[in-house]
Amino acid sequence: MDTVVERCCGLDVHKDTVVACVRTTGKGGKRHQEVRTFATTTMSLLLLRDWLIENRVTLVGMESTGVYWKCVYYVLEDAIECWLLNARHLRNVPGRKTDVGDAEWICQLVEHGLVRPSFVPPKPIRELRNLTRYRKAQINERSREVQRLDKVLQDAGVKLSSVASDIQGKSARAMLEALVNGERDPQILAQLALGRLRKKVPELQEALIGRFGAHHALLVRSILDKVDFLDSLIEDLSAEIDQVIAPFVHELELLDTITGVNQRTAEGLIAEIGVDMSRFASSGHLASWAGMCPGNHESAGKHRSGKTRKGPKWLGVHLTEAAAAAGRSKDTYLGAQHHRLTGRIGYAKANKAVAHSILVAIFHILSTDTPYEDLGADWFVKRRPEAHARRLAKQIEALGYTVEINPAEAA
Repeated sequence: MDTVVERCCGLDVHKDTVVACVRTTGKGGKRHQEVRTFATTTMSLLLLRDWLIENRVTLVGMESTGVYWKCVYYVLEDAIECWLLNARHLRNVPGRKTDVGDAEWICQLVEHGLVRPSFVPPKPIRELRNLTRYRKAQINERSREVQRLDKVLQDAGVKLSSVASDIQGKSARAMLEALVNGERDPQILAQLALGRLRKKVPELQEALIGRFGAHHALLVRSILDKVDFLDSLIEDLSAEIDQVIAPFVHELELLDTITGVNQRTAEGLIAEIGVDMSRFASSGHLASWAGMCPGNHESAGKHRSGKTRKGPKWLGVHLTEAAAAAGRSKDTYLGAQHHRLTGRIGYAKANKAVAHSILVAIFHILSTDTPYEDLGADWFVKRRPEAHARRLAKQIEALGYTVEINPAEAA
């Protein structure tokens, strides 16, 4: 095979060690190979970087092994071009499986141009990504704590969630605090209701009769304290995210115009895909990378499963939430798309189809620097009015009537 990269290196990365294989052109055009093993401490990685620079290596390829590749990549990226390679593209040939063999194989694949680099965002986006992912994890943890709270109340026979839609609202929180502090009289507890919940005082009195004991009070107190801590943590993380995302506030405002995308979702989307769409050849390449388009599996002229590939987990979370919100919107293109697909292919697949539409819109919005323009809920009728008229005519004829379709000008 032809040599595409004259001086390259393959890295087999592990938690404590990294095996480096360097291939260069020696005398007479013969390829020379050298293998060394380094620790993954910062000092050892700096020695690795100096060794690669000394050998005038121009390209380094490494496998995406968990999170262990990050410290190696971050040390080398400022001095040498680094490629993060998909582990599925590095299937080794049958035979002896060693760390040295893996490093040699990665180096040969890079040398002959048989692999492509994975997307690694720049430093500012990586920092934003860490913050948004951690905030999302804490939001999920808060939701789990609220669910645990309801389980404790159900165990105690307190049916507060059957009357109050939000057991973390002001009224419900006051009742829970009173329960923890020893109050058991349902009439007194029900009088703590505020606002519209005052209309349900009789129902609250019946729902608050239970077997709330001392151990329930301990559990509820612990859960409420943890929820308060998580609320404070989420607020601090959001404040830090506001500062980090300040250079991308214009792109944030553009994405906020998309149906179903709010500010928090837009922050997560920017953190996952960045703002530079030139990294992707087209919207189709972005959708394929994100795992938001049908798979392509054809063999012997037969089309088999079109299951989508696995994409970035966190990007899928943000897109799914945005698609679900768009599906609940009224008089919008995405809402109409979600509604018409749900009846044909089910809610989950319709949600993914709308998520794909949102991702395509994001690509064009960031590429052209233009806000989102909704096509309207009647777009599916307006794009092919003749076909829609024929479909309606068939339905009327099925009822036993005759229909003649004439253009409005002729009529």
